[in-house]
Amino acid sequence: MSTSRLRTELFSFVALVALAGTGLGGQVGAQSSTQSAQPSVAKGDWPTYFADDAGTRYSPLAQIDASNFSKLTVAWRLKTNNFGPRPEYKLEGSPLEINGTVYTTAGTRRDAIALDAKTGELKWAYGLDEGDRALNSPRNLSGRGLGYWTDGKGDERIILVTIGYQLVELNAKTGQPIPTFGKNGIVDMKVGVVHGLGKQIDMKTGEIGLHAAPIVADNVILIGSAFKDGGTPVSHENTKGIARGFDVRTGKMLWQFNTIPSKGEFGYDTWLNNSADVNGNTGVWAGITADPELGLVYLPVEQPTNDNYGGSRPGNTLFGNSLVCVDIHTGKRKWYYQLVHHDMWDYDISAPPILTDIVVDGKPIKAVAQPTKESFLFVFDRVTGKPVWPIDEKPVPKGDTPGEWYSPTQPVPSKPPAYGRHDATDDELTDLTPELHKKAVELAAHYKRGPMFTPPVVSTYDGPAATLLMSTAAGGTNWTGAAYDPELHIVFAPAVENANLVGLVAPPDGYSDMTYLNGTVGTPFRITTGAGTMSAEQQARVDAALKKAPPIPPNAFRAVTAVDGIPMLKPPYGVLSAIGLDKGELLWKTPHGDTPDAIRNSPALKGVNIPKTGQSGNVGPLVTKTLVIMGDPQVTTTPDHPRGAMLRAYDKLTGKQVGAVYLPAQQSGNPVTYSVDGKQYIIVAVGGGDYTGEYIAFSLPNSK
Repeated sequence: MSTSRLRTELFSFVALVALAGTGLGGQVGAQSSTQSAQPSVAKGDWPTYFADDAGTRYSPLAQIDASNFSKLTVAWRLKTNNFGPRPEYKLEGSPLEINGTVYTTAGTRRDAIALDAKTGELKWAYGLDEGDRALNSPRNLSGRGLGYWTDGKGDERIILVTIGYQLVELNAKTGQPIPTFGKNGIVDMKVGVVHGLGKQIDMKTGEIGLHAAPIVADNVILIGSAFKDGGTPVSHENTKGIARGFDVRTGKMLWQFNTIPSKGEFGYDTWLNNSADVNGNTGVWAGITADPELGLVYLPVEQPTNDNYGGSRPGNTLFGNSLVCVDIHTGKRKWYYQLVHHDMWDYDISAPPILTDIVVDGKPIKAVAQPTKESFLFVFDRVTGKPVWPIDEKPVPKGDTPGEWYSPTQPVPSKPPAYGRHDATDDELTDLTPELHKKAVELAAHYKRGPMFTPPVVSTYDGPAATLLMSTAAGGTNWTGAAYDPELHIVFAPAVENANLVGLVAPPDGYSDMTYLNGTVGTPFRITTGAGTMSAEQQARVDAALKKAPPIPPNAFRAVTAVDGIPMLKPPYGVLSAIGLDKGELLWKTPHGDTPDAIRNSPALKGVNIPKTGQSGNVGPLVTKTLVIMGDPQVTTTPDHPRGAMLRAYDKLTGKQVGAVYLPAQQSGNPVTYSVDGKQYIIVAVGGGDYTGEYIAFSLPNSK
């Protein structure tokens, strides 16, 4: 008997015994009035990762409001340490809740677990030990969540994408695999995946995975693809990106959309010199959303290999950095819009698109709003793909990196205005004291600066050491995404606002076939390996390459983005913004998070009145009837709370903070809310640093 089957059978047996002891054992598997109905946020559930197929992260629940948010107490909590072979410090899950049961992922083996929604008591757990296949995966650990489906007649299923890129369907009541789905409940999604030369990838070592939670729309499971972080790839001939649709009952693949066109397909000629044949990545690693009524799916596509140098992929390279709309049942492309041409800044579309119904100039529009790392919110008619407001192709600077190809223009939306800052000018350098500002100006002189699409430079000791930009790879809105109030027609978008250095260096001999990789001289060459631990083969390659790297000269300039421990750009470092979609206007913008300890306690700022700076870091919001709720991305120690973070509530119309509760660690997964037996709960994942992953559920102490 397999380990996974033993575990699920054990928990199922315990559950049956418990039910039998209460006289309810005979009801297991029976149809009930609650089971026959489709769950929804309107009924107090949280049935998908985003709350709904549209990606709104909205719930109409209102028991918890501005008057009582700060009175929330811990209802239950679950440490994930015992799921998987070792504790996890990067818990990014957002649970589902359906009919009194919470479903989520946990642990370093990405177990699927079911919990009692009122007590957090474990109902069942399913884990699959994939060995080397998981170890070699570019996207390991617990991932971001699960999918759910029901036929409304008692058949309820949980959908899991494993670390090793297998699709598993489980009985939602017992945790047992569905025997009629795929092969004994499992579909191997590596089958048919090819790399840059068009050959099937290796089933154990081939590079593909997924952190994002699957969603199910109109009986189709929607799955994307993800790869290692792309700043230092070993080859441009990487795995090619795909998105797929699978039949929810059988696991049969219904369609596959190739994000890199093959010869003869639309978009192939945007890859000059036939470069589509020998390049990879261009995955769909952010969340996918769908409109079942229109029969449409919205795919946010990342850039091709590599993030910061495109010499091996000249041209605009469709469908890189594009929002692509496809048919939900066939995968046929309906429309697309490329948000960045020939990306070299890592401006991949990392946030889920949000489907919205808005009214512009008196005209109802079924729209889709796409948050970005650029802090632009691109808004389209989701049926036709036509921009709701004009998107201008604006001239951008051209670089001089050998072998690079440059697009002469980039798309910039006329509305809404950017909800984060872009240009690292002298006016944006820290002004907390005149001395710090002077040092920041001196530091900035080592870098090339310009508007947001200023290209990366080849890093040299004589300068420039890098291109200095405001918020590129780690800026704006990342995988945590934004949220939307369907009643107010407002998008609530977080944005990181910090300095980013984009430089290029030649890789050490034998490491990569790319001419340039991301890096700066004077800084040890670092290999990015995605979200997990390197395999032995990867580590050996890194060690061998570093031995061949040229030594760093003594007293060489080291590229940094801080002066005296203070960020070289002025605060705020992280914000939450509200964007009204009927008029395309920025309604409010507020710093999010306490001022970091390193700034508040800095000797350089002693006696200085420091404004609330907010914090940089990726966190996402939850929207309820009256509140926007989001936790801090960093841990601090303040006069108001011990070392930890805060889960904060904001008034949706003004941005004023109206409540906060203590968290022992920073928010690491997006919060969700649900109601059971008349009581509203909020769950948030926390973890990071030396704090292992934990789900914490809050509720009001005196509610029903």
